[in-house]
Amino acid sequence: MANVAEGFERRSKNAFIQFLNYASESNVELQSHLYVALDQDYIRQEEFQAIYNKSKEVGRLINGFIAYLKKESS
Repeated sequence: MANVAEGFERRSKNAFIQFLNYASESNVELQSHLYVALDQDYIRQEEFQAIYNKSKEVGRLINGFIAYLKKESS
C-alpha cells in the first residue's frame, strides 16, 4: 500500500507504474514469507490458503492496473 501511495504522489504515470511494480514484487515476497510461516508451523494450512488466495487476487488487481496504465499511455 505504501508503494502505491508513494508512486501516486510522484505525479508521473511512469513513476506510478514503477511503484506499482514494486508493490507487485512485495506481494510476491509476502507469498514467499507465507510458505516459510507454514513450513515453520507459525500458521495453519487454512490460514495460509486464505491469505495466499487474497494475495493472488491483490496481485491480479495490481498487474491489471499496470496493464491499464501502460495501454492508456500508448
